[in-house]
Amino acid sequence: MLLQITLLLAGFAILIKGADFLVSGSSSIAKKFNISNLVIGLTVVAFGTSTPELIVSLLAAINGKSDASFGNVIGSNNFNLLFILGIAGLIYPLVVQRNTVKYEVPLSLLAALVLYILVNDQILWGTIQDDPKYGGVLSRLDSIILLSFFGLFMFYVFRTMKNSNDIDESSSIKLYTTPVGIGLVVLGMAMLIGGGKLVVDSSLFIANEFGLSQKLIGLTILAAGTSLPELATSAVAAYRKNTDIAIGNVIGSNIFNIFFILGITGLIHPIQYNASLNFDLEVLGFATIVTMIFMFTINKRKLDRWEAFLLLGGYISYTIYLIISDAV
Repeated sequence: MLLQITLLLAGFAILIKGADFLVSGSSSIAKKFNISNLVIGLTVVAFGTSTPELIVSLLAAINGKSDASFGNVIGSNNFNLLFILGIAGLIYPLVVQRNTVKYEVPLSLLAALVLYILVNDQILWGTIQDDPKYGGVLSRLDSIILLSFFGLFMFYVFRTMKNSNDIDESSSIKLYTTPVGIGLVVLGMAMLIGGGKLVVDSSLFIANEFGLSQKLIGLTILAAGTSLPELATSAVAAYRKNTDIAIGNVIGSNIFNIFFILGITGLIHPIQYNASLNFDLEVLGFATIVTMIFMFTINKRKLDRWEAFLLLGGYISYTIYLIISDAV
């Protein structure tokens, strides 16, 4: 057991470092082609910090561990919104741009809603009985729909950047020679695949040893572990009072996780869905709505410390509920 825990921690460390290598190498290559820091941040860095979730969910799906695959993405989104945003908001109150409140947070709510409809379509249309044990399927067609929404999101991102007059070119990206940059990308991908396999295999072994469900492991351990890059990014950004990055990283990651990661995963390997995960999707939707309300009321377009504390408290309560319900 000690060996498996060690392998799990090593897997997370390899995932995080692999994502770092991937971001560093690809950012350097992109910069050599005179791509702006803002574009790099919203594309390369966003992809890099979400690659742990992609690799873990994909490997879990291929290995037939669908609860872990879905649980990882849904759990990561809940962790991002409640825990990471809560921590960042406690460090420094988060003032957000108007577009984030008007478009990006609602878009993250839309992502959860679209996923809910796609994986429950047979139940919603009444073609089968509403059975808690029923597992719908995220089919390849469903995945194409998710990826289509992701394409629209990227169109929105680039259109927003095109209309923006405050693109920051001052932040520094370390430049490497092209061979070194390519080497970092290849090494990063290799570490992500190897680290992802370690995480999936060891976490499922631990789950079996303790009698824990794949669902619980996916929603908690895998979700928190694969979200460590987002946690580090948002916490440091909040400490440096760069609140746009702190909150944009979280909201962008949540959109990215559902539309892109589940889209790619389901396209490669259709995923069986456990309807008991509907509760966790509903928690995600409710938490997103609460976040929108916080940003629209009191101090508009600002997440105060007491609001961040409520988000963090909500995540702790949610996690306790998951553990208790799994043990029953």
